[in-house]
Amino acid sequence: MAQPGAIAPDAPASAAKEFEAMFLTEMVNEMLSEVDLGDFGGGKAEEHWRYFLAEAFGKELAEQGGAGIARNLEQAMSAYGAARRGDKT
Repeated sequence: MAQPGAIAPDAPASAAKEFEAMFLTEMVNEMLSEVDLGDFGGGKAEEHWRYFLAEAFGKELAEQGGAGIARNLEQAMSAYGAARRGDKT
């Protein structure tokens, strides 16, 4: 049973994957902004659609293993947590 205020056991992994997805979304969005997709005449709506597309790509890339950012962040967070607890890991 979950305890109020308790940290989920997979919190570091989840946070790391979420960060990687956000980072990849921004990278893909920047790349898409440089690509001439033609003029669909969508104005601001077209810009929003482009960001949603980048977000979908970013999340999928992170789900498929990403760029290794999540793995490195999770290792760093685990090492930091172990050091704070005084573990010899």
